[in-house]
Amino acid sequence: MSSPTPSSGRFDPHRLARIDRFVQERYLDSGKLPHAQVLVAHRGEIAHFSSLGPARDGSAKPIDEGSLFRIASMTKPVTSIAFMMLVEECKVALDTPVADVLPEFKDLGVYNGGGAGVPFLTRPCERPMLMVDLLRHTSGLTYSFQNRSNIDAAHRELKLENWHGAYDLDAMVAALGKLPLEFSPGEAWNYSVSTDVLGAVVQRVSGQRLDEFFAARIFKPLQMNDTFFAVPADKTERLTDCWTFVPGKGRVMYDRGAQSAWSREPVQLSGGGGLVSTALDYHSFCRMLLNGGELEGTRIVSRKTLELMTMNHLPGNGDLASLSRSLFSEATNAGVGFGLGFAVNLNPAPNLMPGSVGEFYWGGMFSTAFFVDPVEDVTMVFMTQLSPSSTYPIRRELKTLIYSALV
Repeated sequence: MSSPTPSSGRFDPHRLARIDRFVQERYLDSGKLPHAQVLVAHRGEIAHFSSLGPARDGSAKPIDEGSLFRIASMTKPVTSIAFMMLVEECKVALDTPVADVLPEFKDLGVYNGGGAGVPFLTRPCERPMLMVDLLRHTSGLTYSFQNRSNIDAAHRELKLENWHGAYDLDAMVAALGKLPLEFSPGEAWNYSVSTDVLGAVVQRVSGQRLDEFFAARIFKPLQMNDTFFAVPADKTERLTDCWTFVPGKGRVMYDRGAQSAWSREPVQLSGGGGLVSTALDYHSFCRMLLNGGELEGTRIVSRKTLELMTMNHLPGNGDLASLSRSLFSEATNAGVGFGLGFAVNLNPAPNLMPGSVGEFYWGGMFSTAFFVDPVEDVTMVFMTQLSPSSTYPIRRELKTLIYSALV
């Protein structure tokens, strides 16, 4: 199903139509993806919105504009905006030491040996972890799925990132405070639970649960009525099935919409990856970002705050290629910087694909993605449900198709 809006003359409609043919033939007919939804807009007006494929296994009912998707790390920009709202109120600052708000972090050290059954050895940090380190992933924290160190192995052993496990946000912060950092804050970039920790900061500073803050301060003002950590009972029939790719087996069911873990209240509210949303809801969030922090008379953050967030904040104005120690992230490395919650396009040439300097974006583990291009006034939201997001290059291909349709 495609719902183009002829009013946007920024695109060649015949070239936009290639998106659906490509996705259908390359990814759906082959069974690589279960379904796909692509929303492209210019100046906030939808120029292309297509929904392809069934919502659930064994059902002919297709996905539509009401379909709910697990957006995983596309939660991170929402949490980052929430934090910056508190910065605007001078309740916290980017250079506030994290331990000032989370005293569990006051004795953090850097890994210097041990692990795998042997007590960790640490050395002192070169400087304290600051709030800006959480936003730009230079904190020294890690993710369990990185599979590259004894520290992420400790994450797996403790099951720290299990949203329905033993750790709420406060308990997770306490446990992290007893583990070493992979490097001294500000020294390198590593994709990590930094934004989950930032969610704990939002809770402590605001005095509200993270889900309550999101609902009152972001979702309600932006009329994002279908975005939440747990899908309400009266909306669960709209939640799509979610799959994972297993080498040698192909697509394997990961989470059925009808019995989904996302329909239960989580113990741990993950500001790094816990939200469910729709393409239209996230389009509203993107419109707010494109409009400099405001949407239809409702201001979420100021224009100058958003300008600050979408600058490159990596040390020495470096890019991920020079600073990343991560085995996985939701961005390519060459020519890509990182701001306060977003990857930032510094130079399209090393990326070998069309784009604009200053474009910012991110994606999620289940292959969802968005980008905002303030130069061309173009935004995109892509929804599907297959992990890991590195399985296929569809994000790169979609971006190529969208920019090739610009006139």
